[in-house]
Amino acid sequence: MKKVLLPLLCFIVVVAEAQFTTYCNPINIDYGYTPIPNFSTWGRHRATADPVIVNYKGDYYLFSTNQWGYWWSSDMSKWNFVAKKFLRPWNNVYDELCAPAVTVLGDTMLVFGSTYSSNFTLWMSTNPKANEWKPLVDSLDIGGWDPAFFLDDDGRFYMYNGSSNRWPLYGIELDRKTFQPKGTRKELYFLESWRYGWHRFGEYMDDTFLDGFIEGAWVTKHKGKYYFQYAAPGTEFSGYADGVAVGDGPLGYFQNQSDPLSIKAGGFARGAGHGATFQDNRQNYWHVSTIAISVKNNFERRLGIWPAGFDKDGVMYCTTAFGDYPHYLPADERTHDQSRFTGWMLLNYKKPVMVSSTLGSNYAANHIVDESIKTYWSAASSNKGEWIQSDLGEVSTIHAVQINYADQDAVFLGKTTDQYHQYVLYHSIDGKKWEVLVDKSRNPTDVPHDYIELNKPIEARYVKLENVHVPSGKFAISGLRVFGKGKGKTPDAVKDFYVLRTEKDKRSAWLKWSPVDNAYAYNIYLGTDPEKLYTSIMVHDANDYYYKGMDSKKTYYYRIEAVNENGISVSSSIVKAD
Repeated sequence: MKKVLLPLLCFIVVVAEAQFTTYCNPINIDYGYTPIPNFSTWGRHRATADPVIVNYKGDYYLFSTNQWGYWWSSDMSKWNFVAKKFLRPWNNVYDELCAPAVTVLGDTMLVFGSTYSSNFTLWMSTNPKANEWKPLVDSLDIGGWDPAFFLDDDGRFYMYNGSSNRWPLYGIELDRKTFQPKGTRKELYFLESWRYGWHRFGEYMDDTFLDGFIEGAWVTKHKGKYYFQYAAPGTEFSGYADGVAVGDGPLGYFQNQSDPLSIKAGGFARGAGHGATFQDNRQNYWHVSTIAISVKNNFERRLGIWPAGFDKDGVMYCTTAFGDYPHYLPADERTHDQSRFTGWMLLNYKKPVMVSSTLGSNYAANHIVDESIKTYWSAASSNKGEWIQSDLGEVSTIHAVQINYADQDAVFLGKTTDQYHQYVLYHSIDGKKWEVLVDKSRNPTDVPHDYIELNKPIEARYVKLENVHVPSGKFAISGLRVFGKGKGKTPDAVKDFYVLRTEKDKRSAWLKWSPVDNAYAYNIYLGTDPEKLYTSIMVHDANDYYYKGMDSKKTYYYRIEAVNENGISVSSSIVKAD
């Protein structure tokens, strides 16, 4: 859109932020920039992946790949970065704490990074908030990529590792005193792409280019059963997911649960693989995992946190439906038996946008509202005063706004702690008279996915974001996402929903339905039990979808609902797919 002049009339009436009760994925932490120069061929960019969250003395500690430190939080909303390089003189700087293993033994936190050597340090701390660490074992005599620890109820301690499209994941018991291996490691699980479609490599689970990778082991024990979690088929894909196989012991045998535990193949923030499961202070389960961007590099990624748990039959689940919309934090009284989704809908999907300038045709303004984290608008500069104006189409009730910055012409490598974003967010009824919604013109912190939950909802049709300062490069936004409730009608129910599954490939199905005129998206739910449709996929701007992730030996059940800015339709009837 062409450049237009900002209105001169502006009332400074700030709607203050309250103590957050909600959050929105990707989580808003100060992601470091990829520290490896040859991983920045197409532009320097933020990235992390392979997260672990552990609950230590009532606080949450988050570790992830190559961040030169870690975060802690008391509420899973505000995350505090602690700068720490877990390096010794003989360690490779670029593989500093890649895909880390983290666990708590009594009053001690242990941290160990990925390595193929036998001289990597096992670290310990009894005061991680104060950054007090020391080597527990200078050279742990077992290495491997993507390590994970598990402490059983009987005090026995185990380690898992593996990341390969040829070899399986492994497990071994460690001596609790020396932390050296006891016996030999055991093969635990191979991918079975011939049976489970979601194990197939590729953006569309089509086995192109390479075989699928298995990696990112994690174990959770629940009511005497061991839930062995693993990631597949590749971190760069929308269908990157964590699976789960269940056994009677920490080293197996493990039987796959058929469908992914966590998968988010559609929507703004896609991918939910290579993560870890933890409990909050109310004993509710959560799953933290990796979100793919994979534009400037295959390993350009972010993090997401999703509600998880176990149903009455011991089936482990993770809820990613509306997983990149606002959800309630653990402080809320509700449990995972109730939905943590706030019901605040996206108000500006593909609605009109005006901007102050555009860098070029590859960075068009409509990318701001296209619900793809992979695409973004970039202004021609980083100057104070560059701006975006989003038209919701009608006066709506706004509860929250998420501002997702993109990296255009960034210059950083690695982690710095003196970066910050500054901006002012305005709202208007008519696009002429403006009020300040949030003033962060003096903000001292780095907020690449800033999420603003309003103290109280406001009525507005227009939202405008004006730049003051960005840490590096141009003022660029992949999503200015406005959440709340529209004033119109919820979408009509979906009609004529069909699931076409043939003998040619029982792992795959073609889903078709009649389009709903007043819907911008559809949620598809599926599973091998009509009462347990835990897998979900959001589809925009289409009335068909190819799903290739099924267990070829199981009958499946599907249902669908329509979505718009006013709410969610009545669900369709369940469709059986033999």
